[in-house]
Amino acid sequence: MQYFDDLPYTVAVVGAGSGIGKTTAELIGSMGVSVGCLDKNAEAAEDTAQAIEAAGGKACSYAMEVTDPASAKSALDHVEDILGNISGLVNCAGITGKTAVLGADVDLDDFDQVHDINVKGALIVSQAVLPSMLARGYGRVLHVASISGKEGNSGMLAYSTSKAGLIGMVKVLGKDYAESGVTINAIAPAVVRTPMVDVLPKETVTYMTDKIPMKRCCELSEVAQLIAWTISPACSFNTGYVFDMTGGRATY
Repeated sequence: MQYFDDLPYTVAVVGAGSGIGKTTAELIGSMGVSVGCLDKNAEAAEDTAQAIEAAGGKACSYAMEVTDPASAKSALDHVEDILGNISGLVNCAGITGKTAVLGADVDLDDFDQVHDINVKGALIVSQAVLPSMLARGYGRVLHVASISGKEGNSGMLAYSTSKAGLIGMVKVLGKDYAESGVTINAIAPAVVRTPMVDVLPKETVTYMTDKIPMKRCCELSEVAQLIAWTISPACSFNTGYVFDMTGGRATY
C-alpha cells in the first residue's frame, strides 16, 4: 500500500537531526515525499537531508528553535519556498529534563525548560503551520507524546506532565479544526531506543522497560511507519487522537 498516492506531498519534520525524527524523515523521503528537515542542530538536519537526497529523494534543511515563534515561521517558510506547500508536520522535538527526581525535589527551572520545549514548542510549531493548511483545507499534524503522559513515570515529573499537556493540546486542536480537513494527532510510545533515551540513567530505562509486556524497546522503524500513515491522506478519520505504541503497556 502506498500512503502517499497523491504526490507532490511535502512534510516538515521537526527534530529531523536524530532519533524518531531522522528515521521518519528518511522513511517518508523514500516514499516520494519531499522532506523539510528541521532541527536545532543545523548540521544534523543537513546530514538527514543529504541522506534523503543521496537515496534519490528530495529534501532541504534549516535550523529551528521550537520555543521561538519567529524561528519556527522562518523555518517553515523556507521549506515551502523550496519544496512547496506543507501538507504535513511531524513534531519530534522534546527533552526529558532531569530524571530520577522525586516530586518534592523537582527543580523549577528544569520543569519550566521541559514544558517550554515539549508543550509550548509544540503549540508554536502548530501555530506556524496551521494557517496555511486551513487556507487550503488540508493538512496533517503529528506530535510525538509519550505513554508517560497518560500513566506518569516515577521520578520523571517534568517530562510526564509535559507530555500529558501535549496530549491535552492535541485533543483540543483536533476538536477545534475537526471540520477543516486538517487533522491533529499524537503518538504515545513507550521506550524507544533513541539518543534521548540513551542518556537516561540505567535504572530509569529499566523501570520503563519492565512495564512493557513485550519486554523490549520499540524500534525506531516501527514508530516511523505509524507516523508515515498518520500524516498521509490515508489517515482521514482520526483527529485529536493518541496512538499508543507500548508493546502492551497501555491498558485503556
